[in-house]
Amino acid sequence: MTIKITKWKRTFFTIWAGQAISLITSAILQMAIIFYLTEKTGSALVLSIASLVGFLPYALLGPAIGVLVDRYDRKLVMMGADLIIALAGTVLAFIALFMELPVWIIMVVLFIRSIGSAFHTPALGAVTPVIVPKEKLTRYAGYSQSLQSISYILSPVVAAFLYAVWRLNAIIAIDIAGALVACVTVGFVHIPKAEPEQESGERNFIGEMKEGFMALRENKGLFALLLVGTLYMFVYMPINALYPLMSMDYFLGTPMHASIAEIAFASGMLAGGLFLGLLGGFKKRIVLMTASILLMGLSLAVSGLLSVNGFAIFVLCCLLMGLSVPFYSGVQTALFQEKIKPEYLGRVFSLTGSITSLAMPLGLILSGAFADRIGVERWFLLSGILIICIASLCLLVPSVRKLDARENSKAPDDNKEQGLMEP
Repeated sequence: MTIKITKWKRTFFTIWAGQAISLITSAILQMAIIFYLTEKTGSALVLSIASLVGFLPYALLGPAIGVLVDRYDRKLVMMGADLIIALAGTVLAFIALFMELPVWIIMVVLFIRSIGSAFHTPALGAVTPVIVPKEKLTRYAGYSQSLQSISYILSPVVAAFLYAVWRLNAIIAIDIAGALVACVTVGFVHIPKAEPEQESGERNFIGEMKEGFMALRENKGLFALLLVGTLYMFVYMPINALYPLMSMDYFLGTPMHASIAEIAFASGMLAGGLFLGLLGGFKKRIVLMTASILLMGLSLAVSGLLSVNGFAIFVLCCLLMGLSVPFYSGVQTALFQEKIKPEYLGRVFSLTGSITSLAMPLGLILSGAFADRIGVERWFLLSGILIICIASLCLLVPSVRKLDARENSKAPDDNKEQGLMEP
């Protein structure tokens, strides 16, 4: 058996190798900050606000950021975003040398880092379809999810160990190094530029923002799917911020218990991402996304019904939750990349990120307040029930059900294009 790696595959995996390193170091820092805030405050509301800060730039600046991503060289945008993240980490590490970090300083730096991410995420999403052939997008979305999952598996263990033996500023330094590695790997590869359809007269910023919205609005199925996804994120993202509190408060665990739950979730993501990557030619993708949302809802509901001695079952539920993620997020990303023209993708991804992010602040604030009042386990149960209801919308909305119809009638022969490994 010979291994043949085409040029576009080499480009894709070079970029994602750097991204994986950066994801690992960022996730290590994120977990360390969560441990720090949990031990310092023990408040679900503070953890929810910290997550909220991470989404605000997308919610507030997403449409404008999308225009800039589509206007300028996306390679330079990604490198600049990585440098912003590294600079924010440098400032936080410098402050940590002289004082115990106040919560408000952590929030400010998280906000600055999230601005970099708000540029980086849509740029990476827009770059992928100009590198990867259209018929391979679902498969390589699975591989991307797998690379992210590996970082999520490694980071909780490393974070728990480093947090016990190092000061926080040393962990921040690792994240700075990871951001610089991501910047360098992007700099080494050639990324084709998407050609705009036509440029007439002077560019109008507001007009370009409207073009991105119209490119999305013209596809009723994608727009309806975005609204369903917004409801899903409204319910799920607040829960995402409360996993450590569930492990450490409700199940009376330690940072290591929180790490075990995170590792289980990431292991499920890895398995789901690899499965999606190896068998990415699914025809019934909307059914697949519906099943993914349903599995998430059922796992959350079961978690909320557990007793304080049920941590082992909670870990299994986390594994199933993670397994469901690639079959929603990976498939959704591939659908957008297939159906939206490359020159609009930066604006569309920023706009979709902004719309879903606008649903998150209210959800995060409500979840923090209610979890503190009624108990984090009851909030898991309630969220699971709501997500089960949301899953049904994917099949009840006709335009969403029809999203796969056109591709199913003319599906490409997957064997014509060289695979990563060929006999």
